[in-house]
Amino acid sequence: MDFSDRTHRQNAEPRPAVNGSAAVAGHHPTSRRQKTFLFFKIATITLLFSGTILLVALVLSLALAKGKPESRLVDGKKWQVVVIGQSQAPYFGRIKEVNDKYVRLVDIYYFKANQTVQPDSNTNQQQNISLVKLGCEIHGPQDQMVIRRDDVVYWENLKDDGQVAKAISTYKQQNPNGQLCTTPAAAPSSGATTTPTTTPKK
Repeated sequence: MDFSDRTHRQNAEPRPAVNGSAAVAGHHPTSRRQKTFLFFKIATITLLFSGTILLVALVLSLALAKGKPESRLVDGKKWQVVVIGQSQAPYFGRIKEVNDKYVRLVDIYYFKANQTVQPDSNTNQQQNISLVKLGCEIHGPQDQMVIRRDDVVYWENLKDDGQVAKAISTYKQQNPNGQLCTTPAAAPSSGATTTPTTTPKK
């Protein structure tokens, strides 16, 4: 028997590949892992960038909105009343600025009580309330008041047909050139009387 030829044929037969999948062109596990890592890296950066933008937008919106909602409630065409202090003293005028620190009021009026003695009695007194324009007081204030926000109890817009708004309108009609401090500066109001200042004779 001739074993040499059989051995030669066995050696000539092709051997199967050890790893057939690795031999297929274009299928490399290392390349696939790199693509997956790159995808997750891009997705993470995108999410972080979007989150940062949303956070900055939220902070800016809160910062810009702070103190503004209340100021938007001020009707620039109306008069306002600002009630301040524990005594809740009302001041009337135009609110020009409102924030978390102060309220700025201009063109200011306030109530003043005038007591008059009845002719037939030395003890019976009648109290009349008048609306006075700020500016002729002894300390000579400018027609502007900056009120600390913590001292403001509340403020309101006034109706045009209210007694205070009507009294201010009447005062402005009677004093087109503004306030003159040589005479008492009292705006007429319903039921209010003003007693002129007199100098006793020597």
